[in-house]
Amino acid sequence: MHFLDQAKIYVRSGTGGPGAVSFRREKFIEYGGPDGGDGGKGGDIVFEAVEGLNTLIDFRYTQHFKAPRGTGGAGSNRTGAGGRDLVIKVPIGTQILDDDREHVLADLTEAGQRIVLLKGGDGGRGNASYKSSTNRAPRQHGTGWPGEELWVWLRLKLIADAGLVGLPNAGKSTFLNAVSNAKAKVGDYPFTTLHPKLGVVRHKGVDFVLADIPGLIEGAAEGAGIGDRFLGHVERTRVLLHLVDANNEDVATAWRTVRDELEAYGAGLDEKPEVIALSKGDTIDDELAGALAAELAEESGAQVFTVSGATGDGVEEVLDALLAHIGQLDRAAANADEEEGGWSPL
Repeated sequence: MHFLDQAKIYVRSGTGGPGAVSFRREKFIEYGGPDGGDGGKGGDIVFEAVEGLNTLIDFRYTQHFKAPRGTGGAGSNRTGAGGRDLVIKVPIGTQILDDDREHVLADLTEAGQRIVLLKGGDGGRGNASYKSSTNRAPRQHGTGWPGEELWVWLRLKLIADAGLVGLPNAGKSTFLNAVSNAKAKVGDYPFTTLHPKLGVVRHKGVDFVLADIPGLIEGAAEGAGIGDRFLGHVERTRVLLHLVDANNEDVATAWRTVRDELEAYGAGLDEKPEVIALSKGDTIDDELAGALAAELAEESGAQVFTVSGATGDGVEEVLDALLAHIGQLDRAAANADEEEGGWSPL
């Protein structure tokens, strides 16, 4: 399945149905009078966040959405049927923006969340509603109010608890594959990852979602490399895991490059908690790993882990640090004690 996180679509709610012009005509009833019913309301445009979707690719092929109009009124004061609402299903984490992409109209972050974006037009009045003491046989009626129309942008921001960031070829995909059920592409060249990937990590009885995005390079905020458009997928995370390749000539500069791009992007990414780890720890000896970790710790002012996604060394410590920031470490410890002690409520 192709990944698409932005799409522009046209939506239009339904027009209200026309009111009816009708007169009551029954045997032995004189001066029956008007009995034309009102028209039905047009259908609304409704967006709903649903599980099981993680891309907007369907909106590349279907870009126009129009709700049905209401039906016309009828005699005997019968109101026309309303047009059925048009429900547009989108992935969880989808934002709806106006045409200039400056204002967020809706943000769907939970499964089942619904928003009525455009209301259908009201139905026109039938001639019965125009009857008055001076107008006993009105023949006018309403044609129905028009619906609303709008061009909107859909922008998907994946929902994840933790996000992986780093330079290209920093070992992010290898780490994601090692700790989750993901099957991200791994290669010995930059920009192996071209689209965000999600994996569910289970650690000490706790599940959380980890997102991997394409690598950042210097100038990504200005469009260098793949650019920074995929950083939106880690905006909702509670912690960032920053992997720095231990084979870089200057690990401090590598860390600073990514940090600068996070600050340039904004959206509070540079203020999120950050877990820093030297990746590919199996490719260097312990003495060099310690020296590089000390150098990176001095530059970042934070604890630095050494990890290898290929061998699994250091993975437990990194996952513990992520759980601490996600706020589930206490629950994880309780689950671990329960599993080891064999405690049972019976």
